[in-house]
Amino acid sequence: MPLSLAFVGQREYFHYTSLQAPVGGVEPSFVHFYPDAPAEPMLRALAEIQPDVVFVWRPELVPAGAFADLDAITVGYITEPLPRPGAAPPHPDLRMRWNNLLRTDPSNFDRIASFDPLVVPTVDAHMRVWRSFPIPVSDSYFAPVNDPHPGPAVLFTGRSTDHRERFLGHVKKDFDTVHLAHGVTDEQLLPFLRQSDIGVNLHNHPYPTFENRVPAYLAAGLLVITEPLSPHHGLQPGRDLLEVSEPQHLYELVRRAGQVPHTFDTVRRSGRRAAERWRASRVYPRFVDDLIRDVRTFGRGRPARDAPATIGAPYES
Repeated sequence: MPLSLAFVGQREYFHYTSLQAPVGGVEPSFVHFYPDAPAEPMLRALAEIQPDVVFVWRPELVPAGAFADLDAITVGYITEPLPRPGAAPPHPDLRMRWNNLLRTDPSNFDRIASFDPLVVPTVDAHMRVWRSFPIPVSDSYFAPVNDPHPGPAVLFTGRSTDHRERFLGHVKKDFDTVHLAHGVTDEQLLPFLRQSDIGVNLHNHPYPTFENRVPAYLAAGLLVITEPLSPHHGLQPGRDLLEVSEPQHLYELVRRAGQVPHTFDTVRRSGRRAAERWRASRVYPRFVDDLIRDVRTFGRGRPARDAPATIGAPYES
């Protein structure tokens, strides 16, 4: 009998990071839940689905005690960048996100996972992180590497900040650039991906992290030009993607791609191969199998405080 896996989160941001079709004995579903929404409609939808496992994107959005009567294994997956231990005083944006995360009710979740292994010591002060692995990409995003446009066609998906506009301003002015500043569903985003050659990744603010748009662009066969990533999750700058630290460097790379359209084909193909490690149909069956085995061994609820967290593996390989 298939195992029922229900994802809970804001559709615009997390449907394309979820499993969308049955695979490996796992039957997925998706329940839309947005910030500050009442829990009752979400709980009614879960009651109809009767899932074995509930996977929540951004556990801090679920009201305290909401899952008290839910008969399912619950996983809260942390998606937001957070302060890292030992770093300089955190950026105000990171402090805000940490204060938001503190709203998470640990009793709602049997296990907690994170997209960033480097924030695990921070999160452990509030709730135990069981696993850390990058956000996956739905199979529907994967496409072959197509011939580049003469243009080239540039895509950036993400809200506008002063930091990002410092990089994007001249690129938008001189090149064919689409900036999707607000969340769109995967059905709306796919045509833009198919029509683009370059996917640009920029941090919200000048602090290091690893955005999930990077593997999504790679999966779609785009050339990824990004600010330096941390961690790299196995991606090698110059081989799988290109890194830039200054707006002028970004501009020059886009200009070069337009002058010699095939100059970065090797990087695009290498990045597309690397994206396979994030394919949803590969990641989630392994994750669910590991989760079920862990719960059978250690029981529901948080594992013992002295049990070590598994960082990164086995989902990246």
